[in-house]
Parts: sequence; C-alpha cells; structure tokens
Amino acid sequence: MNLPKPKKINAEKYVAGLSLFKQKAAKIKLSANESALGPSPRAIKEFNKVAKNLKRYPDSDGIFLRNVLAKKFRLDPRRIILGSGSDQIFELICKSFLNKNDEVIVPEFSFIIYRIYSKIYGAKIKYAKEENFKISIKNILSKVTKKTKIVFLANPNNPTGTIISKKELLKLRKKLRSNILLVVDDAYFEYVKNKNYLPGMKLFSNSKNVIVTRTFSKIYGLAGLRVGWGYGPKNLIYALNQVKPPFNINRAALFAAVESIRDIRWLNKEIKHVNRWAKIFYNNFKNLGIETNSSYGNFLLVNFNKIRGNSKKIFFKLAKSGILVRKMDVYKIKNSLRITIGNNYENKKFIHTIRKII
Repeated sequence: MNLPKPKKINAEKYVAGLSLFKQKAAKIKLSANESALGPSPRAIKEFNKVAKNLKRYPDSDGIFLRNVLAKKFRLDPRRIILGSGSDQIFELICKSFLNKNDEVIVPEFSFIIYRIYSKIYGAKIKYAKEENFKISIKNILSKVTKKTKIVFLANPNNPTGTIISKKELLKLRKKLRSNILLVVDDAYFEYVKNKNYLPGMKLFSNSKNVIVTRTFSKIYGLAGLRVGWGYGPKNLIYALNQVKPPFNINRAALFAAVESIRDIRWLNKEIKHVNRWAKIFYNNFKNLGIETNSSYGNFLLVNFNKIRGNSKKIFFKLAKSGILVRKMDVYKIKNSLRITIGNNYENKKFIHTIRKII
C-alpha cells in the first residue's frame, strides 16, 4: 500500500528553554530570556477585557497595532508586517526569498531559529566565525559567494549578549551586494546603553534591502501571546504579506501589545531593573572566577573553564534546586550556560545557589 510521505526536511528542531525538570515545574525559570517583571499591568487589564469576547476574528492586518507602532517609532505603517512572534517573520522571509541551494550567512553563535527556517526552505548555511563571542563583519563578508541570498544577525546577539557598533553595521550593508537581503533582529535593543550603538530600525529605516524585526516577547513580557513585527521597504513587505497567514495574531494579543507600547513607565522600570542586575550578576561571576562578558541583553553567557567547573553538573545542581538555566550544547559553546535576569527574588536565589555550588 502506498501511503502519503512527507518531504524530508534537513533541519534540526528548535528546543525551547526548559520549564520542567524531571516532570516538576521549575520554581525559578531563567532559561528563555523572558521579561524579568512580566507584562505591563495595563496590558494585562486590556487582555482580560478583550478575552471576554473571543468569538470575533482578529483584524487580519492588525491595522490598529501597526498605526500605534508607526506613531511610536515614526515609521510608515504600510511598511510594517506583524507576525506570531518575530520567529514567524523569519519564516516568511525564508519562504519568500530562498530557493534550494541558496546560501544564508549567520554568525557562528547566533539565534538558532535563523538556520532552522533557512534549512527548511532548502538553503545552505554558512557560519561566520566570531571574535571573542562578538560578530565579525570581516568574517561575514568572507563567506559571501554568488549564491548568498540572506544574512541574518541579531544586535545585541543571542546567546552571547554582545553588540555590533553602528559604524560596523553600516559598513556591512555597504560591503554586501545590493541583492543580498540583510535581516537585523532588534529583539533586545531596548536594554542597550552604549553611545556607539544604534538599533537596526534607526539605521536602516530608509534602506531598500534591509528588513528589521522586533518582538513583544522580551522586554514587553508577552512571550505567551506571540507578537512580533518587521519593517522594510514596501516591495519586500508586500512579498511577505503575500505568504502571511490570515489572522496570524490573536485578538487579545493585538490589544495587549498596543497597551504595552503605550506604557512607557513600565518599560523604563524593566530596563532599569535589568541593567542594575546585569552589573550585579557580572560582578558576582567575576568574584567567583566564572568567565563572562558585559551583556547588553537581559541575559549573561558564562563559561566555567577557569574554575575547572563542569557546566552539565552545574546545570543539574541548579535544576535540583528548582532553578532552570539554558544549556549551550545546541550552540556548540562548550562548558557554558546562559542565565536570564529574573525578578529580585529569583536573582537573589540564583546568586545564593550558584555560590553554594561553586
């Protein structure tokens, strides 16, 4: 009997940050770079209000949210596309632009979802070596061939937490062929306080060959609602809209996202909290002899070589104490863990526990 056969897809599956350890819910989850303080109270109130009437379809084009985003960031709403998380924007880009055997360049240690979607749509991945966990523009350019279609990068970068200066990023776009699409992921841009940095949205809002993505999953605390967005030239956004599913953002999520954007006070509270604790984490790691770097996101990447520690053993000891962090095996960063900054209680508990372990 001949049965339907799915096509073979040569791509690894995305493994999310753990929420359970040995079938028990984690008391403290510092594994997924989620918001430290959670959603704005205004967003929660709006979500609950809209959730009372779920029989209505959402606005498939998300016009209200797009207009709010356009006003907030001084953009053209016609050049904004909404996605179920920024992940969906990456998928739409790959679906629209990639053919079999095209090449995609990603930094050596970059968000794994870029290469997953690229492989699903038949592309070959070229990895550009990083220098001391920082994206190298020179090494990206060295990987360009006539088959190169897209360059994906995040700034700040996940999972390393490092940034590329505005000068370097502009240099990259200038040196790349004009028919190579540059995708800049601004997921963590709000946390950055550095005079040499500018987010992709400010650098490339008028570019003809750059798409910039942003998300409500991190600083806005709406990871459970899945809302992201992208901005680019009209013709490229039009192409993405041709393959975007209808009603891809649910109704409650659209309204909660609007209130999140409007609540500047809550946003600033999260930024202040994360930047304060990033310094505390950094100093504690240094005092313990754990190698790390100054992070520009809401997480830190730590390595245990200097203290001759074993990241797997440390991970399990933390997990047994009810604290989940992110293993770096999938990124091939040896003997390392990524730690998300949590709320005050979670952070104090983590520091106390890691001190005991070390």
